[in-house]
Amino acid sequence: MDIGTYFSWELSARGDAPCVRDDAMELSYAQFAERVEAVAEQLAGLGVGAGDVVATFLPNRAELAITLMAAWRLRAIGTPVNPGFTDTEAEYQLGDSGAVVVVGERPFDELKERTFVHVDDLATAPSASWTPPEPPTDADDALLIYTSGSTGKPKGVRLGHDNLRFMASSAGEFFSLTENDHALLILPLFHVNAICLSLLAPIIAGGQLSITGQFSVRRFFGDVARLQPTYFSAVPTIYALLVSQGDVDKAALSPLRFAICGAAPISKELLERVEGEFGFPIVEGYGLTEATCASACNPVDGVRKLGTVGPALPGQTIRTVDPEGHDVGVGERGEVLIGGPTVMRGYLNKPDATASTLVGGWVHTGDVGILDEDGYLKIVDRIKDMIIRGGENLYPKEIESALATNPGVLECAVVGAPDQLFGEVPVAFVVPYPESSLTPEELSAFVEPLLTKVKRPTEIHIVDALPRNPVGKIDKPGLRHRMSAAAT
Repeated sequence: MDIGTYFSWELSARGDAPCVRDDAMELSYAQFAERVEAVAEQLAGLGVGAGDVVATFLPNRAELAITLMAAWRLRAIGTPVNPGFTDTEAEYQLGDSGAVVVVGERPFDELKERTFVHVDDLATAPSASWTPPEPPTDADDALLIYTSGSTGKPKGVRLGHDNLRFMASSAGEFFSLTENDHALLILPLFHVNAICLSLLAPIIAGGQLSITGQFSVRRFFGDVARLQPTYFSAVPTIYALLVSQGDVDKAALSPLRFAICGAAPISKELLERVEGEFGFPIVEGYGLTEATCASACNPVDGVRKLGTVGPALPGQTIRTVDPEGHDVGVGERGEVLIGGPTVMRGYLNKPDATASTLVGGWVHTGDVGILDEDGYLKIVDRIKDMIIRGGENLYPKEIESALATNPGVLECAVVGAPDQLFGEVPVAFVVPYPESSLTPEELSAFVEPLLTKVKRPTEIHIVDALPRNPVGKIDKPGLRHRMSAAAT
C-alpha cells in the first residue's frame, strides 16, 4: 500500500490513540487524519493535482508533516525547504522543483507564479462535500529532497511512494517498533532521516512522535523527562553536545530503549562514552538520500560492532567495488554500492548526474568502505576527501580516528591543504571538550606513535566549532577552500 493511501485509511481507524504532537498542539490519529484531509481539500482548491509540487518553508512543527501528507493525498509531491535558507537559496529549490504552492511562516520577496499559504491559515477540518481524488500509487513520486550542494548546486532527489513505504516499514521491523514506541524528533524535517525514521516509521507501527522545536541540550533532557520517548535519531555533534554537559541522570533517561546515530561518522570513543553515561545502546547506521535514508545499521539487540555501521538492512544489498566495478574481497577497500527497493528514481532534470550515480540499478555512493566476513560495513572515507600526499593516498578518517582517541577531543576534521612539494598534506581542525586545555603541540605528540609520519597532520588548529552544511555534516569543502585561500 502506498504512503498516501495508508495515511488516508489507516490513521483515522486508530481513533483517539496519540499520534503527533509539537510545541503547540497534540493530535490523535483521527485528528491528524482529519487535518490531512482538510489541507488536501484546501490545496486541491488552489489547483494542486497529480504531479504538482508543494513546498514547505517551515521549522519543525506538525503542520509540516500534515502538508506533506496532504500533498500525497492528491498524488502531488512534497519538497521541504530548509527554513534557515535565505530567500535566494530557497528560490533555487522552488524554481528547480517547479513548486506551485508554498506553505510557510512568511512570504518570500518574490513568489512569482506560486501561491503562498501562511501556516496559520491551513484548514483544520474538511467540508462535508470533500471527495478525495484517486489515491496515489507506488509508481508516483512522493518527495523531492535536495542534497546539501557541497559539490555544486543542490540536486533534487526523486523518491517514490514505494521507496518511502519500504524504508519506513523495514525500519520499523528492524528496530522492532510497535504501538508502544514513541519517537522524539529532534533532527530537521527537511531531511529524509527525520521523515523516514522519526515520522513515518513510528506512525506505520502505530506509535507516536513528538516534534521538538529548536534543539538545545537543556531542552532535550527536559523533553525526555516530560514526554517519555522510547527512541530518537541524531547526528554525532548532538551526542557530543549531550555528553559534554557532565553527569547524566540515567534514571531520567530510562524510557529510552535505543538511539540512532547517522549522517556522519561517530568516533568509537565518543560512542562508548555516550553509551556508558546514558545507559542505552546507540546504534550507528549509514545511508544516503539517494537510497531513501538508511541502508546499513548495527542492530539494537544483535551483535553490534563499534567502528562499523552494521550490516545491510533487510531487503537491501551492499557491495564494495574497485574502480572498474568489480567486487573486492572481504577486508579490502572499495567504493560502496547500494541496491534494493530504496534506490531513488534519479535526480530531477539532471540525466547526466543520474547516469553517473545510478549504474545498473546501483547507487554509487562515492564512499570508500570495507565489508568484513559477517557483512558489517566500515566506512573508510569519502573518495573525494582522500588526500594524495606525494602520490600516497591518505584517508582523513583514519587520522581523525587517531585524534579522537585523545580524551580531550570532542570532534575533529582532517582535510588536505595545498603543498608545493607534496601536492597535499593533512591539516586537522579540532574541537576540544569544554573542560579541556588541549594544545596543538600536545596533540601532535599524542598522535606521533599512532600514525606514520606521512599521515600526521602538518598543522593542528584548535577551534570552537566546525563548519556544517544544512543537514549537520561537517563542511569539509569549506575547510578545504579555507586552506586553499590561505595558501594563495
